[in-house]
Amino acid sequence: MSALRTSHGDELGRRKFLSGIIGMVAGAVAVVVGLPAIGYLISPGVKRQSQEKRLILGPVAGLTPGIPTGFPFSRKIKDGWVESAQTGVAYAVTHDGQNVKVFSNVCTHLSCRVTWDPDKGGFFCPCHDGLFGVDGEILAGPPPRPLDQFQTKIENGQIQILLEA
Repeated sequence: MSALRTSHGDELGRRKFLSGIIGMVAGAVAVVVGLPAIGYLISPGVKRQSQEKRLILGPVAGLTPGIPTGFPFSRKIKDGWVESAQTGVAYAVTHDGQNVKVFSNVCTHLSCRVTWDPDKGGFFCPCHDGLFGVDGEILAGPPPRPLDQFQTKIENGQIQILLEA
């Protein structure tokens, strides 16, 4: 009888050992396969992609000194799993035909869209009668600050702006 118990005890020890080894191998496989899979699934949500982009508006030669010219633009922005479109109008102004300032068409008060109104002599915001001058300065209304200005670069006679997120 004691020989059976010893034999049975040895058998049980081997089973536990093999179960442990199989469990460790299965765990290692789960980690090797699982961690990269989890990283792949959540990485778009935690990784912020570079949202800066240079956008070519048009030729400097197309601008009339002292009169803002609107350039509509559109671009796609991808943030994690969400893809959206950013649209707007950039108003380019030159006084000497060489130096160019480019302004956003978004009012700094409540983000309404402004348009150039030659009769009023400025960028007019219809929401609360805000008025900005040709160089984006506040002329009337509730806006707290001048129009936002894009970082501008002239390359090969083309006006480029830097769009950020």
